[in-house]
Amino acid sequence: MLALACGSLVLGGAYAPRYHLALVWLTLYPALTLSLLAAFGKYRRRLRLEVLEDARITLAATAIAAMATLPLGVFHSVDQVAAAERIWLFSSLYLIAGNTGLVLAQRRARARGIAGTQTLIVGAGSVGRQVARALVDSPELGLRPVGYLDNDPVADETDLLPVLGASWDFDRIVAEHDVGHVVFGFSTAPHQVYLRLLARCEELGTEVSMVPRFFERLPTRASVVQVRGLQLVSVQPVNPRGVQFAFKYALDRVGAALALVVLSPLMAILAVAVLISLGRPVLYRQPRVGRGGMLFDMLKFRTMRDGGSAPELVVPETFEAAPGGVEGVDRRTRVGRILRSSSLDELPQLWNVLVGQMSFIGPRPERPGFVSVFKQNVSRYDERHRVKAGITGWAQVNGLRGKTSLQDRISADNYYIQNWSLWLDFKIVLLTVAVVLFPRNVE
Repeated sequence: MLALACGSLVLGGAYAPRYHLALVWLTLYPALTLSLLAAFGKYRRRLRLEVLEDARITLAATAIAAMATLPLGVFHSVDQVAAAERIWLFSSLYLIAGNTGLVLAQRRARARGIAGTQTLIVGAGSVGRQVARALVDSPELGLRPVGYLDNDPVADETDLLPVLGASWDFDRIVAEHDVGHVVFGFSTAPHQVYLRLLARCEELGTEVSMVPRFFERLPTRASVVQVRGLQLVSVQPVNPRGVQFAFKYALDRVGAALALVVLSPLMAILAVAVLISLGRPVLYRQPRVGRGGMLFDMLKFRTMRDGGSAPELVVPETFEAAPGGVEGVDRRTRVGRILRSSSLDELPQLWNVLVGQMSFIGPRPERPGFVSVFKQNVSRYDERHRVKAGITGWAQVNGLRGKTSLQDRISADNYYIQNWSLWLDFKIVLLTVAVVLFPRNVE
């Protein structure tokens, strides 16, 4: 990435002689840009590679560098200032485009097993097994789990990985399996054993990740303060009833009104297509549970032929897979298949947003019959009702649509609520567009 940054700035500088730009600016702007990128953590090794986050950091760094250097008085004409602005724009776009290609290549290499790091998980309990499942299901992180380290493991025939040994076998296991990364979960080992293993990782140059206590409720907005040898972690979760969400909901209504006006021709065409293929009514209304457990009728374009009585709700026995997708006999029409595969059947929910029943972004609403069961049997399920239900959400853009893991979906919904920001909403909108254009699962 550093090479990309230098290359873009050098190429930008190659155009500078045509405009006789000052040498001072050509020196300061690249240096300040690279310094800001480093300060923003651009060159640190990260497990999760994200194109949008990298683009945000790059734009911020180049914009700050440009704003800091343009007023220095080193330009002698308006043309020179305009040329400097063009070079800033060129370097920004070059950096973003180059980084996007690099990130996509790295993620593909990790997913195919070409690139990655052998990873040891300390702790073979429930949290350690959760870590193993997460790493196996997320190969793009580049961490390839090889097994557990635990002094007193609990036997489980469903384990994805073997228990390779106890804490005193650490050096041998690292050498035999070429371990380059260690993830510390929870185990029955004493505190001092953990500290010794951490110190040994530092000596060996092995990368370390830790699962913190109360990880289920730990937001990304957290600060660490040292007090007499103790590290105190202070958390700042977003208040769903605060002014931030009130502002979000106000923007939702304005955006829904504008979207209904702009998309009204398209929605009229879709309504006619549904009318021709299925007749009346054009819209399908289904009771769903929204904010605070309130019921509302969620709207969709009809996509299925009438099957007589409503199908009986089948609650999954293990709660491992969420309900969704086509249930029972597939009664979709040809038009319905197109609408569902493109998510255009969701457009009438703009009206739900306009009247305040839903939001653009939030947890997807569920049917009352499922909610009454899930909130009694699935951890933190009811907490997702702290905010308005959404047309799309963090779970959906991360592939958790249809019959996918219910617990993973709930975790994603609560992560969104705890870490909400306008930037996160904007990122979900962009990712939703990508999911619609390149669909993987259809709800």
